[in-house]
Amino acid sequence: MIDKNQQKNIIVISGPSGVGKDTLMEIIEKRNPEKIHIAITATTRKPRSNERNGINHFFVNKDKFNQMINNDELIEWAKVYENLYGVPKSEITNNLEKNNKVLIRVDVQGAKRLKEILNQSVFIFISPESKKDLKNRLTLRHENSENDIEYRLMQSEKEITEADWFDFIVVNYPNQAEKAVLELSNIIGLN
Repeated sequence: MIDKNQQKNIIVISGPSGVGKDTLMEIIEKRNPEKIHIAITATTRKPRSNERNGINHFFVNKDKFNQMINNDELIEWAKVYENLYGVPKSEITNNLEKNNKVLIRVDVQGAKRLKEILNQSVFIFISPESKKDLKNRLTLRHENSENDIEYRLMQSEKEITEADWFDFIVVNYPNQAEKAVLELSNIIGLN
């Protein structure tokens, strides 16, 4: 188990699909490669056109994912949009041993589970400025059908109502990623 002092170096980041979580986390990691590690999650979903196995996610089939569950290799896992996602324990423990801060990207249900396990960690919700902004982001990704976008927008409304229990809420305004990066960096303790 991860002790309470180590938990303070775990930052759990959540928010609606398309809000820019990955982009913000990648900017922070690039600027602080010796201090930050983004936990690579395992998933059964297909990679997007710009994603690579072992960099963005560990892309695995359902049998391998179930094997990871059975072997107790995941600190948390959930079904999200018909796919399985999980956080390998090794992604956290190996990097905490190197004195890195570990960023974990999960959906709201995953964040709730992690709050039970890692209650001394920092929980940050990334929010869009508006539903219109989020729809624009999802549309510009060119990865989702119109029906999928509408479903994700409905889910985002539910997720946004959960934001109050997070330790911090950071709004990712359109074309102002730098502002959100600065705010996140301050929260994480990088500035």
